[in-house]
Amino acid sequence: MKHLLLPAALLALGLTGCASILNDQTQQVNVSSSTGTEIKGTIDGQAFKAPGIVDLKRENKNKIIMTETEGCAQQTVAEKTVDPKFFINILSGGAFGSTTDYSTEKMWKYSDNIVVSCRK
Repeated sequence: MKHLLLPAALLALGLTGCASILNDQTQQVNVSSSTGTEIKGTIDGQAFKAPGIVDLKRENKNKIIMTETEGCAQQTVAEKTVDPKFFINILSGGAFGSTTDYSTEKMWKYSDNIVVSCRK
């Protein structure tokens, strides 16, 4: 029975994605305004105040930051990109791991700093 534990563990590790292991379901991003003033708005229906840290759910879609502060852009797009951790699976031959990363949507990331354009 013990001789089956190592192969089973290696198989389980090979079937999991690197981004799925290393990334949380959400990503913390720093949201601020171009003028340094406080802004209020919503992302995915969740209210936020900035400058500050906002949790974004990792998804296969861009995030639209809706701002209700006068003098600031009403919408700012946080574009999704593929997290470089995803490519570890491809380099290590982990097709199953890459599929896991894609299906959990943990392979996506957003810019660490998002600036909402405002005028003085």
